Amino acid sequence: MPAYLTGVYLLLVFLNISSGSRLRQEDFPPRIVEHPSDLIVSKGEPATLNCKAEGRPPPTVEWYKDGERVETDRENPRSHRMLLPSGSLFFLRIVHGRRSKPDDGSYVCVARNYLGQAISHNASLEVAILRDEFRQNPVDVMVAVGEPAVLECQPPRGHPEPTISWRKDGSNLDDRDERITIRSGKLMITNTRKSDAGKYICVGTNMVGERESEIAELTVLERPTFVKRPSSVVVLAEESVEFSCVVQGDPVPTVRWRRDDSDLPKGRFEILEDHTLIVRQVTSADEGSYTCVVENMVGKSEASATLTVHGQYNPAFTLNALQSKHLLLMYMQSTYFFSRPQVSF
Repeated sequence: MPAYLTGVYLLLVFLNISSGSRLRQEDFPPRIVEHPSDLIVSKGEPATLNCKAEGRPPPTVEWYKDGERVETDRENPRSHRMLLPSGSLFFLRIVHGRRSKPDDGSYVCVARNYLGQAISHNASLEVAILRDEFRQNPVDVMVAVGEPAVLECQPPRGHPEPTISWRKDGSNLDDRDERITIRSGKLMITNTRKSDAGKYICVGTNMVGERESEIAELTVLERPTFVKRPSSVVVLAEESVEFSCVVQGDPVPTVRWRRDDSDLPKGRFEILEDHTLIVRQVTSADEGSYTCVVENMVGKSEASATLTVHGQYNPAFTLNALQSKHLLLMYMQSTYFFSRPQVSF
């Protein structure tokens, strides 16, 4: 309360006593038994600054904001501030604009009777704010499976400072997952999985409400891996051979075949839609290592198999050879029998 008002009030008390008024034994000066507390209130919402005083006779209560007396409905029926019977100051709604902030400030309540006055502790009334524009919106991120992913966000300016949470594909993100950490606005995911891919939104919240950031998409790519590798084979000449190569990856990998350091047999090979390699009428010249090469923007992998070609088996030729050998042996035996010297007795 201004010093000059205090002086005037004390002078009136002195004059009242000097004029012959008697002090009643049971009377006592005011004391504050409930002090107001600091408040943070949303614009347009009701609020109450509590104050309760005791004294005999019962003290009157007035409020001061930043040193100036607060006008209530008792002085102005149109005022949005009401002095309650308990002495508390009630705001029908908190008024707060860009240029005018009539309710924002530091308040005290003052209780008086003819024996003196009591002044409460200071209590600040602050108006909660939450701006619309994010200081930093998250941006799209692309990582490979197993790599860490970081989405960054700085919420709008606000009072109290807004807290940060995240939503994925419209649902609140479960940060109980040990792979997920939210710290200083950053969303960090370690050891990302394909299931982590999606649309993410940063949410800033305080007592005013919440604000949503722009959408950021997390893309989780997958290095090429083999579902089925080619297997080594042994075949006879003039037969056909197949080498399988089934792969997966995101984006879909490109697949190509090579044979050692040479080209595939021209005119005798075919690559099917499932990337199976077929070589027809193989010869010994086709022997070697056949490699399936798969690649996408994340990585590259290879898998090889060996082709071995044996000469064609001809049963008719083998049978004739045995017969010839047998006949030759019989001829040699008969020649020896008839050419050896004859012995007479």
